[in-house]
Amino acid sequence: MLTTTRVHHVVPGLLLALGVAAVATGLGKLVPVVGGPVFAIVLGVLASTALPALRGARWAPGCGVASTTVLQLSIVVLGTGLQVRQVLHVGAESLPVMLGTLAVALGGAWLLGRLLDVRGDTRTLIGVGTGICGASAIAATTAVIKAKQTQVAYALGTIFTCNIAAVLLFPPLGHLLGLSPHAFGLWAGTAINDTSSVVAAAYAYGGDAGEYALVVKLTRTLMLIPIVLFLAFRTSRGATVPWRRVVPPFLLGFIAAVVLGSLGLIPSGIAALGPFLITTALAGIGLSLRPDDLRKAGHRPLLLGVLLWLAVAASSLGLQALTGAL
Repeated sequence: MLTTTRVHHVVPGLLLALGVAAVATGLGKLVPVVGGPVFAIVLGVLASTALPALRGARWAPGCGVASTTVLQLSIVVLGTGLQVRQVLHVGAESLPVMLGTLAVALGGAWLLGRLLDVRGDTRTLIGVGTGICGASAIAATTAVIKAKQTQVAYALGTIFTCNIAAVLLFPPLGHLLGLSPHAFGLWAGTAINDTSSVVAAAYAYGGDAGEYALVVKLTRTLMLIPIVLFLAFRTSRGATVPWRRVVPPFLLGFIAAVVLGSLGLIPSGIAALGPFLITTALAGIGLSLRPDDLRKAGHRPLLLGVLLWLAVAASSLGLQALTGAL
């Protein structure tokens, strides 16, 4: 439970993120092609760059809660508006594209990592982060392979750079390509790394792309379980791995929300809060960003991550075309 002192530390930054989210939501309604979540990142970055004090001790705890706890809560809330039948249908429909792009990400990490001389745990972390679910996959993998902090920083910096680029570029590219909301949702869900960035890009696109992309991404997150278990088996030397390191708690919450919502046990209107919570989370991420973060990935790991990201994005569209989903 949060203590009174902890609450006092969190409130200023959380209120700041909520304020930025409110402005971003208004701008998103004026320019729906961009969308509130994208405006939230941009406004957050601009505010923290213009006023570095916003990254200080007074604001950081609340912004951190917005970018983590609020994000996880938003995913669970969005789950209340989905039906079990819909989740199973989307998961089965997107399975060929998901498996194909995962193979491209993991195989590409091995091959390109060798060519670029990015080896060991750094290569593994970037491959898993690109192929599955970004920072969550990196965190889960780190817990079992005991990667060094510098390797984790390289991987997170690389993934974060690709996330920002994806949120800004995918919606206009999708409109340029004339993708339907479902096609864009499948593209975003398989080709963008972190869940937050997937949802930001897909909800900015419009239609039901957001819901579709969310289900695709969270179904894809399930792929983390066998991969982390394999890595744990290879490196644990008999040690046990806590289940929370393998299965993200927000994924369990999402599944529970879908089931309870399908049974009519949760008011349907609650799901409408999801997009605003996501916008708040993206505002928290933008406010927490330090300009140096984009440079910490280094040259070759960053190049590996970008090339993998581009390969996965292209293969997702290609597999959709081959399977008739495009």
